[in-house]
Amino acid sequence: MGHGNGAKCWQQRERLIQTAARIMAEEGVRDYFLAKQKAADRLGIARNSPNLPRNQEIEAALGAYQRLFRSDSQPRQLRRLREIACEAMAFFQLFQPRLVGSVLSGHADAHSEVTLHLFAESAEQVGLHLLDKGIPYRLEERRLRMTPGAQAAYPQFRFQVDGVWVAAVVFDVDGLRQAPLSATTGRPMVRASLPKVKALLTDAMAV
Repeated sequence: MGHGNGAKCWQQRERLIQTAARIMAEEGVRDYFLAKQKAADRLGIARNSPNLPRNQEIEAALGAYQRLFRSDSQPRQLRRLREIACEAMAFFQLFQPRLVGSVLSGHADAHSEVTLHLFAESAEQVGLHLLDKGIPYRLEERRLRMTPGAQAAYPQFRFQVDGVWVAAVVFDVDGLRQAPLSATTGRPMVRASLPKVKALLTDAMAV
Protein backbone atom coordinates (compact mmCIF):
# COMPACT_ATOMS: atom_id res chain seq x y z
CA MET A 1 0.00 0.00 0.00
CA GLY A 2 2.78 2.36 0.96
CA HIS A 3 4.68 1.56 -2.23
CA GLY A 4 1.61 2.41 -4.30
CA ASN A 5 1.23 5.78 -2.60
CA GLY A 6 4.92 6.45 -3.03
CA ALA A 7 4.76 5.70 -6.76
CA LYS A 8 1.69 7.92 -7.11
CA CYS A 9 3.46 10.80 -5.34
CA TRP A 10 6.52 10.36 -7.55
CA GLN A 11 4.40 10.37 -10.72
CA GLN A 12 2.53 13.47 -9.58
CA ARG A 13 5.78 15.25 -8.82
CA GLU A 14 7.20 14.30 -12.24
CA ARG A 15 4.09 15.61 -13.99
CA LEU A 16 4.40 18.87 -12.06
CA ILE A 17 8.08 19.19 -12.99
CA GLN A 18 7.49 18.59 -16.70
CA THR A 19 4.41 20.80 -16.87
CA ALA A 20 6.10 23.69 -15.05
CA ALA A 21 9.16 23.43 -17.31
CA ARG A 22 6.94 23.44 -20.42
CA ILE A 23 5.06 26.50 -19.12
CA MET A 24 8.36 28.34 -18.65
CA ALA A 25 9.63 27.34 -22.10
CA GLU A 26 6.47 27.95 -24.09
CA GLU A 27 4.76 30.79 -22.25
CA GLY A 28 7.73 32.82 -21.10
CA VAL A 29 6.98 32.49 -17.38
CA ARG A 30 10.22 33.40 -15.60
CA ASP A 31 9.17 32.88 -12.00
CA TYR A 32 9.51 29.31 -10.69
CA PHE A 33 6.84 29.75 -8.03
CA LEU A 34 4.32 31.03 -10.59
CA ALA A 35 5.19 28.18 -12.99
CA LYS A 36 4.57 25.66 -10.18
CA GLN A 37 1.22 27.24 -9.33
CA LYS A 38 0.12 27.21 -12.98
CA ALA A 39 1.22 23.60 -13.36
CA ALA A 40 -0.70 22.57 -10.25
CA ASP A 41 -3.85 24.31 -11.50
CA ARG A 42 -3.66 22.61 -14.90
CA LEU A 43 -3.12 19.20 -13.38
CA GLY A 44 -5.85 19.63 -10.77
CA ILE A 45 -3.34 19.40 -7.92
CA ALA A 46 -3.56 21.52 -4.78
CA ARG A 47 -1.27 24.54 -4.86
CA ASN A 48 0.00 23.64 -1.40
CA SER A 49 0.65 20.01 -2.30
CA PRO A 50 3.73 18.50 -0.60
CA ASN A 51 4.66 17.14 -4.05
CA LEU A 52 5.46 20.59 -5.47
CA PRO A 53 8.97 20.27 -6.93
CA ARG A 54 12.08 22.24 -6.08
CA ASN A 55 13.20 25.02 -8.41
CA GLN A 56 16.35 23.09 -9.32
CA GLU A 57 14.24 20.18 -10.56
CA ILE A 58 12.27 22.49 -12.84
CA GLU A 59 15.44 24.17 -14.11
CA ALA A 60 16.92 20.76 -15.01
CA ALA A 61 13.71 19.80 -16.84
CA LEU A 62 13.71 23.15 -18.64
CA GLY A 63 17.24 22.48 -19.88
CA ALA A 64 16.21 19.03 -21.08
CA TYR A 65 13.16 20.49 -22.86
CA GLN A 66 15.35 23.07 -24.62
CA ARG A 67 17.83 20.41 -25.76
CA LEU A 68 15.03 18.20 -27.05
CA PHE A 69 12.69 20.71 -28.70
CA ARG A 70 14.78 23.88 -29.18
CA SER A 71 18.17 22.46 -30.10
CA ASP A 72 18.45 24.78 -33.12
CA SER A 73 16.87 28.00 -31.90
CA GLN A 74 17.85 28.12 -28.21
CA PRO A 75 21.65 28.17 -28.70
CA ARG A 76 21.27 31.01 -31.22
CA GLN A 77 19.03 32.96 -28.85
CA LEU A 78 21.45 32.38 -25.97
CA ARG A 79 24.40 33.59 -28.04
CA ARG A 80 22.55 36.77 -29.02
CA LEU A 81 21.63 37.45 -25.39
CA ARG A 82 25.23 36.96 -24.29
CA GLU A 83 26.44 39.30 -27.05
CA ILE A 84 23.98 41.95 -25.83
CA ALA A 85 25.13 41.28 -22.27
CA CYS A 86 28.72 41.99 -23.33
CA GLU A 87 27.64 45.22 -25.03
CA ALA A 88 25.72 46.35 -21.94
CA MET A 89 28.59 45.39 -19.61
CA ALA A 90 31.06 47.39 -21.69
CA PHE A 91 28.66 50.34 -21.48
CA PHE A 92 28.52 50.00 -17.68
CA GLN A 93 32.24 49.33 -17.17
CA LEU A 94 32.46 52.14 -14.59
CA PHE A 95 30.18 50.13 -12.32
CA GLN A 96 32.03 46.77 -12.32
CA PRO A 97 29.13 44.92 -14.02
CA ARG A 98 28.46 41.25 -13.42
CA LEU A 99 26.12 39.00 -15.42
CA VAL A 100 23.73 36.73 -13.48
CA GLY A 101 20.75 34.51 -14.17
CA SER A 102 19.67 32.39 -17.11
CA VAL A 103 21.84 34.17 -19.69
CA LEU A 104 24.86 33.15 -17.65
CA SER A 105 23.65 29.64 -16.73
CA GLY A 106 22.72 28.86 -20.33
CA HIS A 107 18.97 28.35 -19.79
CA ALA A 108 17.93 31.63 -21.44
CA ASP A 109 15.63 31.67 -24.44
CA ALA A 110 13.59 34.10 -26.54
CA HIS A 111 11.56 35.12 -23.45
CA SER A 112 14.59 35.97 -21.30
CA GLU A 113 16.08 39.28 -20.35
CA VAL A 114 19.70 40.10 -19.55
CA THR A 115 20.23 40.71 -15.83
CA LEU A 116 23.27 42.63 -14.61
CA HIS A 117 24.49 43.57 -11.15
CA LEU A 118 26.13 47.00 -10.94
CA PHE A 119 28.05 48.53 -8.05
CA ALA A 120 27.91 52.26 -7.44
CA GLU A 121 28.00 54.93 -4.75
CA SER A 122 24.38 55.71 -5.64
CA ALA A 123 21.69 54.64 -8.09
CA GLU A 124 21.63 58.22 -9.37
CA GLN A 125 25.07 57.69 -10.91
CA VAL A 126 23.68 54.87 -13.05
CA GLY A 127 20.60 56.90 -14.01
CA LEU A 128 22.75 59.85 -15.07
CA HIS A 129 25.00 57.56 -17.10
CA LEU A 130 21.96 56.31 -19.03
CA LEU A 131 20.53 59.80 -19.48
CA ASP A 132 23.88 61.14 -20.65
CA LYS A 133 23.85 58.58 -23.48
CA GLY A 134 20.20 59.26 -24.31
CA ILE A 135 18.99 55.81 -23.27
CA PRO A 136 15.39 55.75 -21.98
CA TYR A 137 14.81 53.50 -18.99
CA ARG A 138 12.32 52.41 -16.38
CA LEU A 139 13.34 52.71 -12.74
CA GLU A 140 11.93 49.79 -10.76
CA GLU A 141 12.53 47.90 -7.53
CA ARG A 142 14.01 44.40 -7.40
CA ARG A 143 13.56 42.41 -4.21
CA LEU A 144 16.35 39.93 -3.54
CA ARG A 145 17.00 37.49 -0.74
CA MET A 146 20.30 38.24 0.98
CA THR A 147 19.86 35.68 3.76
CA PRO A 148 17.43 32.73 3.96
CA GLY A 149 15.05 34.75 6.12
CA ALA A 150 15.36 38.30 4.80
CA GLN A 151 14.76 40.17 1.57
CA ALA A 152 16.06 43.58 0.58
CA ALA A 153 14.94 46.00 -2.13
CA TYR A 154 17.37 47.35 -4.73
CA PRO A 155 16.90 49.91 -7.53
CA GLN A 156 16.72 48.38 -10.99
CA PHE A 157 17.06 50.14 -14.34
CA ARG A 158 15.33 48.40 -17.25
CA PHE A 159 15.96 49.39 -20.85
CA GLN A 160 16.08 47.77 -24.26
CA VAL A 161 18.99 46.89 -26.53
CA ASP A 162 17.93 45.75 -30.01
CA GLY A 163 14.55 44.64 -28.69
CA VAL A 164 15.99 42.74 -25.73
CA TRP A 165 15.28 43.89 -22.18
CA VAL A 166 18.27 44.52 -19.94
CA ALA A 167 17.71 44.77 -16.17
CA ALA A 168 20.54 46.45 -14.27
CA VAL A 169 20.24 46.03 -10.49
CA VAL A 170 22.29 48.53 -8.48
CA PHE A 171 24.12 47.56 -5.28
CA ASP A 172 26.45 49.70 -3.20
CA VAL A 173 30.15 49.26 -3.89
CA ASP A 174 30.52 46.71 -1.07
CA GLY A 175 27.81 44.56 -2.67
CA LEU A 176 30.42 42.96 -4.89
CA ARG A 177 31.53 40.89 -1.90
CA GLN A 178 28.12 39.35 -1.10
CA ALA A 179 25.86 38.04 -3.85
CA PRO A 180 22.12 37.59 -3.20
CA LEU A 181 20.78 34.07 -2.86
CA SER A 182 19.64 32.31 -6.01
CA ALA A 183 15.94 31.45 -6.26
CA THR A 184 17.00 28.20 -7.92
CA THR A 185 19.67 26.86 -5.59
CA GLY A 186 19.32 28.91 -2.40
CA ARG A 187 23.07 29.54 -2.57
CA PRO A 188 24.79 32.85 -3.49
CA MET A 189 24.18 33.74 -7.13
CA VAL A 190 26.94 33.01 -9.59
CA ARG A 191 28.22 36.27 -11.08
CA ALA A 192 30.44 36.67 -14.13
CA SER A 193 32.63 39.58 -15.21
CA LEU A 194 32.87 40.77 -18.81
CA PRO A 195 36.03 38.72 -19.59
CA LYS A 196 34.26 35.58 -18.34
CA VAL A 197 31.18 36.23 -20.50
CA LYS A 198 33.39 36.86 -23.53
CA ALA A 199 35.13 33.56 -22.80
CA LEU A 200 31.73 31.79 -22.81
CA LEU A 201 31.06 33.19 -26.27
CA THR A 202 34.48 32.11 -27.51
CA ASP A 203 34.03 28.62 -26.08
CA ALA A 204 30.61 28.29 -27.73
CA MET A 205 32.07 29.22 -31.11
CA ALA A 206 34.75 26.57 -30.71
CA VAL A 207 32.22 23.78 -30.22
